[in-house]
Amino acid sequence: MLVDSPPEATAAPAPVAPRRRHLLRSAGLVASLAVLAVIAVLGIAVGAKQIPLDQVWHGVFHYSGSDTDVVIRDVRFPRTLLGLIIGAALGLAGTVMQALTRNPLADPGVLGINAGASAAVVSAISFFGVTSLTGYVWFAFAGAAVVSVAVYVLGGTRSATPVRLALAGTALTAVLVGYINAVNLMDTAALDKMRFWTVGSLASATLPTVSQIAPFLAVGGVLALLLARPLNALALGDDQARALGARLTRTRVLAMLAVTLLCGGATAACGPIVYVGLMVPHVVRAITGPDMRWILPYSAVLSPVLLLGADVLGRVVARPGELQVGIVTAVVGGPVFIYLVRRRRMAQL
Repeated sequence: MLVDSPPEATAAPAPVAPRRRHLLRSAGLVASLAVLAVIAVLGIAVGAKQIPLDQVWHGVFHYSGSDTDVVIRDVRFPRTLLGLIIGAALGLAGTVMQALTRNPLADPGVLGINAGASAAVVSAISFFGVTSLTGYVWFAFAGAAVVSVAVYVLGGTRSATPVRLALAGTALTAVLVGYINAVNLMDTAALDKMRFWTVGSLASATLPTVSQIAPFLAVGGVLALLLARPLNALALGDDQARALGARLTRTRVLAMLAVTLLCGGATAACGPIVYVGLMVPHVVRAITGPDMRWILPYSAVLSPVLLLGADVLGRVVARPGELQVGIVTAVVGGPVFIYLVRRRRMAQL
């Protein structure tokens, strides 16, 4: 009787797809950093006065006190550096907010957090005579924190849904914008101090501004990056997240703390800049998929690309003057937001 011999044992195929996906994501992140470096150089070289690249290098690393070196070292380098850290902060804040609310249309600006920080800073300028960035920071943090709590309470706390949170944020934003405009009209002496700040601008950046704001943004950024795994669990729903051992309350509290630090610091430094945290995470998810461990680093790199690109564009289109970066991001972001809403509505039909 013939007996079939057992098949020879074969080694299990190596997991090529995950390894390849990891390599592609890593390569994409390196490419994004290269693009950011190019945009940063353009941010120093492009403006009312064009500066050749060799002079950019000389002004940054071999300062000699010439007029060109002064423009580079005292004006454009701090402006570009501030754009880098503010862009990263806004991108991380928007990503965390979308993950926290499970709403791809969520944004610190849409949910009123930027408006809360702005209203607090405007109050500090008008009623308390605060003129320093150090004073702005604490008022901005307080305003962002109060609005974050208010949106969560109005949205229903434990029964909060993405729609309720968005409606609460929209309502509070409308109230706060009206308050900001009223203060501007009543206090003409403070209006000059606020008029560029309230539209969002990098024009007044200095190295002390960067050094004062950087610690707050660094803490918020590190906290956001450390929340990648809990936010991945949260995306599966509360029940699934609990089953995986996620601590929902702690995750939400830490996420709101990170958003408050990031948005409060960014708003204090350069005013409210909207749509950066809304647009970039959508682009990133198309590249990386839904894994927050990749979305957060990508957003931290690509958001400064958008912000600095908008700043350079504002200097080019209105030369020899300039459009404030907050205006440019609003002009670009408005149509993108409408497109995202329409696409989401069509997907639900």
